[in-house]
Amino acid sequence: MKRIILILVLFVFTNSYSFSDDNDVYKGISEFTRVLDIVQRNYVEDVDPNDLTENAIDGMLKALDPYSTYLTPERYKELEIGTSGEFGGVGLELTVQDDTLTVIAPIDGTPADLAGIKSGDKIIKINGKTTKDVDIHEAVKLLRGPKGSTVVVTIRNKSDNRERDVMLTRDLIQLQSIQTKLLDGGILYIRLSQFQENTYDDLIKSFNELENRNKLNGVVLDLRNNPGGLLEEAVQVADEFLDEGLVVSVKGRSPDQTRDYYSSNNGLMLDHPLIVLVNNGSASASEIVAEALQDRERGIIIGTKTFGKGSVQTIIELEDGAGLKLTTAKFYAPSGRSINEVGVTPDIQVDNNDSKDIQLERALELLRISKVSKM
Repeated sequence: MKRIILILVLFVFTNSYSFSDDNDVYKGISEFTRVLDIVQRNYVEDVDPNDLTENAIDGMLKALDPYSTYLTPERYKELEIGTSGEFGGVGLELTVQDDTLTVIAPIDGTPADLAGIKSGDKIIKINGKTTKDVDIHEAVKLLRGPKGSTVVVTIRNKSDNRERDVMLTRDLIQLQSIQTKLLDGGILYIRLSQFQENTYDDLIKSFNELENRNKLNGVVLDLRNNPGGLLEEAVQVADEFLDEGLVVSVKGRSPDQTRDYYSSNNGLMLDHPLIVLVNNGSASASEIVAEALQDRERGIIIGTKTFGKGSVQTIIELEDGAGLKLTTAKFYAPSGRSINEVGVTPDIQVDNNDSKDIQLERALELLRISKVSKM
């Protein structure tokens, strides 16, 4: 089975597990089996012991953080579908924040994006069913479906806390990670919607094609509503703008979960003036790129504060086809700062409105009028 990297990075685990000899661990296991036996023999209705065990594991992982979870075999298959590049759905990246199903970001051009759902909006109901105590995987299952089918989501707007029902018509969600275009004045606009397997290669290909035909006077790197993706791809993208030095540190409890990533000073865009656009939908790998560029004083960050997801989730496949999505490490910027639950604060804070992309306008103004030689 192919390796799956859902959020940022996959560390390879074997199927052999060693358990601590600590007495507290065995005491806890003994207590769990005792309670399980009492429930099975005395609860008012018959209960499936497998369901009890799965729910207990799920509850244990939920108590750790919003991103650790148990994947039943069915959920594990859903995870593979979500990373295959195309699926039927509405186009939302989700998390649980303050015990509420929350939008990290809508995927560009999808039904959710076109319906005006924003980063930070809360999903209160799906098809009239409350999302309270519904985990992300159950929510994803409810939102996905055949192209042309509909689903109604009740949204609580982040901006004004009002609730509204939105009917979404599902479509094929194709995960296109990069768009580039040359704007007036020789400014290269790079839109990265997420970090996928070929993001870096596609970026270099697009850059070389434009560089060979035009003199570039600046670059806008748009990371807004980019929920993350592959760590290695993000580091490679950052490397194209940075001279030699640290990009990000990944720190976990064990040596195989700890690593420093460096730039090589061989980037194609080292000398181009750079502005990076971010917002509350910029999370995880996109925050790594923005923070590295900011810490290394390479470019100007414009927009609003980012989401603040600075942790690594590892997918561990179990023998029965189930799996664990477990937080195993955190990211640290070159300065040593963790962005987890903090986010990246832009150098210039600019809000958009419904009719204008003021953030992009400000970026272009700085590149065209200020004539900064290297930011």
